[in-house]
Amino acid sequence: MKRSRLAELTGRFPSCRVAVLGDFFLDQYLDVDPALGELSLETGRKAHQVAAVRSSPGAAGTAVNNLASLGCGRIHALGVTGDDGQGFELRECLNRIGCTTERLRRRNDHMTPTYLKPRDLSRPGLSGEHERYDIRNRVPTPPGLLHEMLDDLEGLMDRIDAVIIEDQVEEPDLGVVTEDVRDGLADMARRNPQVVFWVDSRAHIHRFRSMILKPNQFEVIHRSNPRPGERVPVESILPRLSPFRSLADGPICVTLGEAGALVTDPETTRVPAVRVEGPLDVTGAGDSFTAGAVLALCSGASLPEAALVGNLAASVTIRQLSVTGTATRRQLARRLDLWKLQNEEQQL
Repeated sequence: MKRSRLAELTGRFPSCRVAVLGDFFLDQYLDVDPALGELSLETGRKAHQVAAVRSSPGAAGTAVNNLASLGCGRIHALGVTGDDGQGFELRECLNRIGCTTERLRRRNDHMTPTYLKPRDLSRPGLSGEHERYDIRNRVPTPPGLLHEMLDDLEGLMDRIDAVIIEDQVEEPDLGVVTEDVRDGLADMARRNPQVVFWVDSRAHIHRFRSMILKPNQFEVIHRSNPRPGERVPVESILPRLSPFRSLADGPICVTLGEAGALVTDPETTRVPAVRVEGPLDVTGAGDSFTAGAVLALCSGASLPEAALVGNLAASVTIRQLSVTGTATRRQLARRLDLWKLQNEEQQL
């Protein structure tokens, strides 16, 4: 890809209109100052003192964050939150970055899913992170509410260029992307071929049909809970792509971490990643890939071109430690220069 082609694509990002449907979480970082630690008079145990609280949209909200940072013109959030403090904070975070939330439904019998992330201010980088606390709903989401969510999306079909489906909750029916919702989305995608439908699912990627599916290297071979540093050989993935594409009835884009991506549309293409040095934090890298790739597709890119733009975005965000990172269009251009240099060196 030439710089002029990337500039052509990213120059269209501000005219893109994207709906993000899925499980919206609140990421809440608690910056703990160990120098201020106290002992509880009641229990005698240490009382960790929080010096600052940082909140940002998580899960489906991470995709929104990245779309906004890349200059997407219009973003719609569709999902369900609680009518609680975390839900209020999540909406405020989304509204501040220009995302419309009137279709983000609220329920007083629902908890806003939240990732609480305490970290030690005296220990920089990932080494300072404490164990995480998760707030999630443990009962099924009411089907009527999910049908209303699909109706909301149907009403947007003539006003959007793409739908990103973020299926974050692994347990069946405890999030907003249930089997009925998957069926409804597949039907909508078939009836609206002018709209890009892009799916990112933590546990159910093989159950989606008639959309562009973005599994990672482990999801495509049905491997759960990979060990840190584990990788899947590309040779193990390649034979699975054609059957997977036939089953899914749509293109497949497999992310491979530092090895880049594989896309099949219908021919298989390998798209190298940008090699990045130093401490890395891969939290949210898949969502930054998704945002870059989807905006590129909305701007006229082929799927391999879109995967490259996704790789460029992810290479920026993984260098941002202890935050859910984002990338900008200017950073994409600099990363493309590095990518081209690395691949020219590899060919020598």
